[in-house]
Amino acid sequence: MDRRSFVKKGALGIAAASLVRPLMAGEANAETQHKPAEKTFVARFKPIMISTWSHGLEANKAGWEVLAKGGTSLDAVEAGARQTEADVSNRSVGIGGMPDKEGHVTLDACIMDWESNCGSVGYLEGIAHPISVARHIMENTPHVMLVGAGAKKYAMQHKFERIKTPIPEVKMAWKEWKKEQEAIAKKPVINHENHDTIGLLAMDSSGRISGACTTSGWAYKLPGRLGDSPIIGAGLFVDQEVGGAVATGLGESIIKIAGSHTVVELMRNGFTPEEACKEAVNRLIRKHKDMTGLQCGFIAINTEGKVGGYSVFNGFNYALRTEQEEQLVDAPFDRSW
Repeated sequence: MDRRSFVKKGALGIAAASLVRPLMAGEANAETQHKPAEKTFVARFKPIMISTWSHGLEANKAGWEVLAKGGTSLDAVEAGARQTEADVSNRSVGIGGMPDKEGHVTLDACIMDWESNCGSVGYLEGIAHPISVARHIMENTPHVMLVGAGAKKYAMQHKFERIKTPIPEVKMAWKEWKKEQEAIAKKPVINHENHDTIGLLAMDSSGRISGACTTSGWAYKLPGRLGDSPIIGAGLFVDQEVGGAVATGLGESIIKIAGSHTVVELMRNGFTPEEACKEAVNRLIRKHKDMTGLQCGFIAINTEGKVGGYSVFNGFNYALRTEQEEQLVDAPFDRSW
């Protein structure tokens, strides 16, 4: 072996030996120096939940049980919606809902998560929790919406709880109405007694936003009618880049302006949640010549956890739940009326 080869080989040996020498105290291994530290989950956001109308207080309680344990916003809004769907005293949602013109209680619902996954059911009869059927469709089929007989068949195939509607007191009210009304239903009065829907929005401790809507719709509606509640973009819309919104009130009017999507897009353009809801209300007003009884409202949340609401007329409120407070908020309204 010549001198040059010997020196080269010796240098390689010394270098190799240096790689396997014992580590000195406090000295890091080269492998660990470049290995990223394991991430520890830290709750970076304070959970928050908002729901339309006074029955949203009880819905929020059910949803908060999920959020308080670190659960997802999707589970929270489903739990809140299910609570209202099971309330036999509620006349605009679930088992206690009012029937259509022919005496059938038909239910609409939709749900949407932070990844824009969404599911919906419309004109579903005899199923206790349409919101859960909507979620099942979202998570287990390539579809977004199932309606009518197809939706009921799907729910029954997957063993969802069945109910008998209308309940006796609702059926009695419907019979009285039949005696008094003509062939078509009158325009409804949307107030604290006829809420039309419950819409829910939640942000969990990871900042993920989800929303849900569920309703029995317009009392004594024409058979086959769908309002805004099961329609993604009208009754509910969530975009994790911006936030989420839900609507309540006369669904036909909300559909005309793609209400909840409009609110979210306004927030994308820099509006606060309340400002966005107000502008959506103003846009709705501009689209209608006759505002008689046309009550509509919106609530919204953005990715910073700020919330807001607005309505056409006085009387709309929403339930707010955070770690610090639980309250019913009277939404501002268009005072020109």
